[in-house]
Amino acid sequence: MRRKEWSEAKAAHERRDYVIELQLYQKMADEGDARAQANLGVMYDKGRGTAQDFSEALKWFHRAANAGEARALCNVGAMYDRGRGVPQDYAEAMKWYRRAADHGDAHAQHNIGVMYERGRGVPADDFEAVKWYRRAAEQGFTRAEYNLGVMYERGRGVAQDFAEAMKWFRKAAENNHAKAQYNIGFMYEHGRGVVQNYHGALTWYRKAADQGDAAAQTNIGSMYATGRGVPMDYAEAIKWYRLAANQGDAAAQTNIGSMYSTGRGVEANHELAFKWYLKAAQQGDAVAQNHIGNMYATGQGVARNYTEAVNWYTKAADSGDAGAQNNLGSMFAAGKAVPRDLVQAHKWYTLAAAHFPPDEAAFRDKSVRNADSIAAKMTPEQIWEAQRLAREWRPVKAPAD
Repeated sequence: MRRKEWSEAKAAHERRDYVIELQLYQKMADEGDARAQANLGVMYDKGRGTAQDFSEALKWFHRAANAGEARALCNVGAMYDRGRGVPQDYAEAMKWYRRAADHGDAHAQHNIGVMYERGRGVPADDFEAVKWYRRAAEQGFTRAEYNLGVMYERGRGVAQDFAEAMKWFRKAAENNHAKAQYNIGFMYEHGRGVVQNYHGALTWYRKAADQGDAAAQTNIGSMYATGRGVPMDYAEAIKWYRLAANQGDAAAQTNIGSMYSTGRGVEANHELAFKWYLKAAQQGDAVAQNHIGNMYATGQGVARNYTEAVNWYTKAADSGDAGAQNNLGSMFAAGKAVPRDLVQAHKWYTLAAAHFPPDEAAFRDKSVRNADSIAAKMTPEQIWEAQRLAREWRPVKAPAD
């Protein structure tokens, strides 16, 4: 009889008849079936077949956990982890995760890894995180495979090893983990752990993009915009950028702003460029913030306003954007919307020169010339102060508006 009820519950779940599924679990749970009790908790947790009720979910998870159901032990931990039905308590969550992990539950092992990686309920410890991710990954738990790949990619808790990262990303990608697919694409694009291959990158980005991954959609757009792995096609690029931008991806929004600013794939329109840059800038995207500063400084797409220009340059410069640092230096050098301050100008030019990447050597050299030009008007004490300020500067990520 019980086998029949489980079969009926499975069939109800597959046809998304959650009310019937709930009724079947309820009957079995009332009869003391621990697995049904755990599943009934999931139904209340997710609001399937009934109103979402975290307290009721926790009640049933506890009943199943007391009977030794490993997944329920993990689920009780998750409720404490997220503060659902109980006050959030990472230490209590960790206790339940450990009990489930002792039963070999891969999900709990993965969650313990997350707790160690993020320092929740335990001191942050990348080595412990890797240990627990590995235990779960070796059982085929997809998210653990992905996270273990990330640890190898970044060299956290293990020696950096792109080939090993790729191995674990592939395992997760085989189970359609979109971020793993994206990361494989990224590694092919940049030749990390594999020979650089733009066609391979595009293939994996598409797999992730087809699942709605915004970062992958943005990168596909960039490949079309630059003709890497595909013929250059601005219209196709902006199509992919829009898909990502509509999900709130700041990089895609910035790129659409650039397309409107330069008239690539669309008719040039500075007002629309400003609109898209602003969407990204308000999320804290430093490149977009610098563009907004430029548009206020030049009066393109918006009324000229040096005060607003300085405001946006400062946000981007504080985050470490070299272009914005150079531009902010120019505002201090000219005294536009700020008091003329050669020390501050020199500081920002110096920082810009240090932060431009090698492929932007021309911009770096311009910042060096700007700093040298200002230095000719400064006393040795002023130069020393500007250099001190530059040395002591640290990036500060401005909060999104």
